[in-house]
Amino acid sequence: MKIDVQNGNTFAWTAESRFAIYYAPSRTSPWWEAGCNWLARDPETGATLTPPEIAALTARSQDVARLSRAPQRYGWHGTLVAPARCAEGVTPDDVIRRTRAWAQRQHPFDLAVEPAALERFVALRPASAQGKAAMQALAADALHECVSLCAMPGEAEQQRRIKANNLNARQQALLARWGYPYVMDEFRFHMTLSDAIEPDEREILVDWWRARTATLGPLPIDGAALFLEPAPGEPFVLVERLPFLSSVALGGTQ
Repeated sequence: MKIDVQNGNTFAWTAESRFAIYYAPSRTSPWWEAGCNWLARDPETGATLTPPEIAALTARSQDVARLSRAPQRYGWHGTLVAPARCAEGVTPDDVIRRTRAWAQRQHPFDLAVEPAALERFVALRPASAQGKAAMQALAADALHECVSLCAMPGEAEQQRRIKANNLNARQQALLARWGYPYVMDEFRFHMTLSDAIEPDEREILVDWWRARTATLGPLPIDGAALFLEPAPGEPFVLVERLPFLSSVALGGTQ
């Protein structure tokens, strides 16, 4: 199937393509511009952007682009349903139809976030237990809707993931049931800002984003987006935005 995206490019959605349901800030939100600039790429238009210069990194002969190569490929997002190929008998039209219907049952809210070092990388995460629970519930609802659309990893692939990620018993059970280990009670919403980097580099990025977050305010969780990896290893593209139906207030003081 051929997919047309915002910039007029056409991508083939094949059996090897992977789709994902991500949170992505709306195009009119300053959060979209800030995140896309940081990762030097707009996955909706295909535009190449210039990341900010951070003096503390420049002094170390380092820059944002070198520290964020992995998240650059995925685009500015927070995962709700992890990338997967279509299950047997499922078409791209099925995915688009079901995800649109799912989004229309959701309600927008504001999410206060904070930058943090998560293991060796830097990411934005919910700033409160209430926000964490709200995103966990949203992701669980999306997964329940989409799991039948997703091809499940075979036994060999499951074993590879278990060994590569040293999955515990609960994560192994989630992998077998849902096709991904970090879901339900193991889900941790985050928006990745860097690769695995050194401790002092993590500190620089957290400090920079702490000031930026104070200016930008809470994340508007007012929609999701369907992303596509057209072929293995290619950059993910934003295929379609999935706006939520109506407003309820969690407020920006979570």
